[in-house]
Amino acid sequence: MLLVLDNFEQVVQAAPELASLVEACPNLRLLVTSRELLRVRGEREYAVPPLADPEAAELFCARSQLGSDEIIAELCRRLDNLPLAIELAAARTRVLSPKQIVERLSTRLDLLKGGRDAEARHQTLWATIEWSHDLLSPEEQGLSARLAVFAGGCTLEAAEQVTEASLDVLESLVDKSLVRHRDDRFWMLETIREFAAERLEASGQAKEVRERHAGHFLALAEEAEPHLQRDSIEWLDRLEGEQDNLRAALDWLETVGERQVVLLFAGAVSRFWYLKSHLVEGHRRLEHALLGDGQPTLARAAALNGAAVMAINLGDTETARLRAEEALTLYRTLGDAWGMAYSSMMVGNALAGAGDLKRGRPLLEESVRLFRDLGDDHYALIANSNLAWVTGDLGDRHREVALEEENLRLARELGNERMEAGTLANLGVLYGGILDYPARIERDEGRLAAAAAMLRAAIRIEHRRGNLLELAVDLGRLASILTLSGRAGLAASLVASSESLTEQVGASVPFAYGDRVEKTLASIHSQLDGAAFAEAWKRGRRLTADEAVELALESDA
Repeated sequence: MLLVLDNFEQVVQAAPELASLVEACPNLRLLVTSRELLRVRGEREYAVPPLADPEAAELFCARSQLGSDEIIAELCRRLDNLPLAIELAAARTRVLSPKQIVERLSTRLDLLKGGRDAEARHQTLWATIEWSHDLLSPEEQGLSARLAVFAGGCTLEAAEQVTEASLDVLESLVDKSLVRHRDDRFWMLETIREFAAERLEASGQAKEVRERHAGHFLALAEEAEPHLQRDSIEWLDRLEGEQDNLRAALDWLETVGERQVVLLFAGAVSRFWYLKSHLVEGHRRLEHALLGDGQPTLARAAALNGAAVMAINLGDTETARLRAEEALTLYRTLGDAWGMAYSSMMVGNALAGAGDLKRGRPLLEESVRLFRDLGDDHYALIANSNLAWVTGDLGDRHREVALEEENLRLARELGNERMEAGTLANLGVLYGGILDYPARIERDEGRLAAAAAMLRAAIRIEHRRGNLLELAVDLGRLASILTLSGRAGLAASLVASSESLTEQVGASVPFAYGDRVEKTLASIHSQLDGAAFAEAWKRGRRLTADEAVELALESDA
């Protein structure tokens, strides 16, 4: 016999009797659904996660009698793929389209009303969550409300510092399925978090908890900053995992008018935004912070440099120059030598990027000198790489090659993986001779093979580090090499993928500067007819970053 007991958490104190019952009846099996574990002998736990994406869409379509499409898939994801939420949303399709439901999900919990024949606690998703919440102890209710301050979850350390979480109470919330736990993070399903957030506001503790949350993540950003300056992949990944919390903290600080703190915070994480290709968001937040406070402080200077980095990588060299020049003036006034070196490099980059190479080179030379005087080999290497680029564009390609080969040696000595990737990519461009270099830089098959190998090595590193923009740039550079080698179809797909990935981060050029894209495409068109080009281009536009990398690396075969 199979006996099914549903929602057993309402009478969980009777759990020991179940164990005795099973022991007395060897032919009996119990299937018990419960928000929390029974914690009795013989119990086997089966966690019930939300539905998988296809299953969630299938359920919605079955209840609504609509055909599946991307809007329905998005709606289900927004509802955390929870069956009850999906059924309630499907019931709304009598008066709202799936697109309208998605647009109205900011009022999600009141929107999804059930029918007259539904149980009272199923009448709305809100009522369903409230019914479960009311079964909690006061300590559990209080902690669940405070945990709503976290966007995207939190570590145990953060929960303890920000919400004064007790490990026992936190574990109890996990057992009751109101909080999820995986690896080192705790989080709530978004529907439950919205309910808990309202409870937090009603508790009178919201301001205090949000202050602690913002303070915790500001401290994390400041702790991360020196590691980000050294391009630490561990710290980049750590901040990537806390990105929603960083956003929530910045949003709250802006709301309460902490303008200098916002500048400090945004400046501290600006290199994270750059290295993880969050350029559009970084640009928006830094520019907004700069508009909010004009005081001549170190925090403003750092935010100005961050804004210059975002702008130049989004193709806006004029804004980049203006921000970097203001930062340079501030750092000179405040006597900050490192800031002066960095701002000089950014002004030089902006001028060179706008085509004013002769004005840009002295600033880059000054930046290299200042960083070396400060003993900062890492940034001296970055500045010297930029100087090599400008030197080559001014006509001395052999000097550029010599500088980049020296940069590669130094990058490997320093264990600087990011600069190793950048230098390998630059040397690949040079060795491939894809910028109409003088004839004395050979473009034979052996050199093309070496160039392609360097670019593939760079692609491997950038892919592992998660820098989408640099990855897109290098895919396009490799495409240029492959075009010269007669592999136009593959090259077309890689150029298309480069363009698509670049669009994803909001940048304005498919890869690198100048007219390289046009020259590469012209070469491809000379080798492919219109139908073959269209097919290769379509294929490339559909590729994910992982698929594009796989294709680029397979092209070595």
